[in-house]
Amino acid sequence: MGRVGLSTRRLVRAGAELADEEGFAQVTLSALARRFGVKPASLYAHVRSSDDLRTGIALLALDELADRAADALAGRAGKDALSAFAEAYRSYAREHPGRYAATRHPLDHETALASAGPRHARMSRALLRGYALDEPDATHAVRLLGSVFHGFVDLELSGNFAHSAPPAEESWHRTLDALDHLLRTWPPAPATASVPGPDDPAPATTPAPGPDSPAPATT
Repeated sequence: MGRVGLSTRRLVRAGAELADEEGFAQVTLSALARRFGVKPASLYAHVRSSDDLRTGIALLALDELADRAADALAGRAGKDALSAFAEAYRSYAREHPGRYAATRHPLDHETALASAGPRHARMSRALLRGYALDEPDATHAVRLLGSVFHGFVDLELSGNFAHSAPPAEESWHRTLDALDHLLRTWPPAPATASVPGPDDPAPATTPAPGPDSPAPATT
């Protein structure tokens, strides 16, 4: 029987707080046991391993972030929706850096499908409907948004923008302006040359002149 007062939910939330305070990489069963003043073995009735704990934190963070993004998107479209969606990610990362890092924790296929991850993808696609992108460009755009949002936030949180001008806030808004412009003027896919199949007729060629061919006319 598990120790009274401990539960999977309580441990995951405590682990999320630990991640925000000390970093997601520092979240282990031993560290969490020290926080509760118990031995690590006391936690095994609720979480199987440190990775199981990190997975729980990742699922919690994905849920929280999805709720925040959904609230931000409500009633918005176009550039307004893009900015609100992006700011939801950035503000969550600033307030909960450890949980934000947990959203990139690798999940197995079934766990990922059951998580809030697909909800994030659906919201990204809903946002992009305001830009009238067809497939596969809509998928390319979803990946672009994720890359830009996560890349900018990661660099900002690690202090990469702290020692040069202009301020990161200005770069953030200019980045969103650039994304909006790109989405509104999305370039067409380059034409691809068709590759002849085995049953296609060979292209006509000009035979090489033989010994009995007339000599070319000269001027």
